[in-house]
Amino acid sequence: MPAEWEPHAATWLSWPHNEITWPGRKLAEVENIYVQMMSALLPNEKVNLLVSNTTEAKKAATALSRRGISLKNLIFHRVNTVDTWIRDYGPIFVKKAEVAFTKWIFNAWGGKYQDLARDTGVVDKLPVLKKYKRVDTGIILEGGSIDVNGRGTLLTTEQCLLNPGRNKHLSKSGIENYLKKYLGVRKVVWLKEGIEGDDTDGHVDDITRFINVSTILTALEPNTRDKNHAWLQENLEILKREKDADGKRFTLVELPMPGVVGPARSDMKHKRLPASYANFYIANGVVLLPVYSHANDKKTERILKKCFPSRKIVPIECSPLVYGLGSIHCVTQQEPR
Repeated sequence: MPAEWEPHAATWLSWPHNEITWPGRKLAEVENIYVQMMSALLPNEKVNLLVSNTTEAKKAATALSRRGISLKNLIFHRVNTVDTWIRDYGPIFVKKAEVAFTKWIFNAWGGKYQDLARDTGVVDKLPVLKKYKRVDTGIILEGGSIDVNGRGTLLTTEQCLLNPGRNKHLSKSGIENYLKKYLGVRKVVWLKEGIEGDDTDGHVDDITRFINVSTILTALEPNTRDKNHAWLQENLEILKREKDADGKRFTLVELPMPGVVGPARSDMKHKRLPASYANFYIANGVVLLPVYSHANDKKTERILKKCFPSRKIVPIECSPLVYGLGSIHCVTQQEPR
C-alpha cells in the first residue's frame, strides 16, 4: 500500500446526503465543505465523486462552477450509498507492477449501524473498478483504522483491530498476517486507544499519522482532566519505544487537539464529538486540514506547513462535518498513480 503523500491518480469521495447523519441545516453546511475540498483537489488531480442521482451531481457541479473551478478532472459515478464514509467502505489501493485494489468487509464499525453496513457493497457497484485487479481479503477492516509509510510499516490501534465486533476468530498475530499479506507491510505498530467520542473504536487516523517514511505526527492533550490526555500520552510512549520495518527509530512531531467541539449529538451515547486535527488528508500539491474555530487551529496550520513545505495547507472549518462523527480523512480515499 503506497503512502498517502505519494502521487495520486485520483481522490475518491461520496457526496453527502444522509439526513440522519447531518440533520437540518447541517447537511447543506457539509455539502459546502465538500465543495471546498474539491476546489482544492481538482486543480491537481482527478476526483471520483459518487452520487446517488443527477440532482446531487448537478448541485456539486454548479457549486464548483460558481467558484470558477474547472470540472475537467471531476468524474461522476452514479451509485446508491447510505453514507459518505468511503475511507472505510471504499477500495484500498495497492501497487506493485500495476495498481490493484483490496476489498475488505465493512460491517459499520463492529456492527453498530445495520443500515450503514450496506455500504460494504458499494465497491461491487462501481464498473470503473473492473479495470483493476481486485483482491478480496475476506476479513473486516476499515481504511481509517490503518496508516502506512509506504515502506513496510503500518500504524493501527488495539482498540479497533482487536475489537470483538470485527474479527473475533483472529488473534493479534493472525490479523498482522492479513495486513502483511494484502497490504505488503512488514511491521505493524500497535497503539492502544483512540480519542473520546470516536464510534469507530479508535481509528488511528484521528490520533497518529505518518507524514514521511520516518516521521510521525501524533496528537497530544495537555489538559490532565481531559480523558484524551492519558490515552494519547500512552500512545506517544509506545511510539518512542517502537521502530520501523527496517529497525529505525521514528522522528515524532506533537500535534495539539482542538478541545471539546460541540454541541455533541443527542442521539449518540458519546457526550463528545471526535474532533481531531490528525484527520487531515494529503493530496497532490495540497493538505486538507480540518479546523474547528479553536485557538489551536493556527498553531496546527503552522506545524503542518513545516511538515509539508512543498504543499499548500488548506484549512477547512469542519465542525459541521465532525457532527457526523468523522472528518476530512474519513470521507476521502486516495488512488495512487
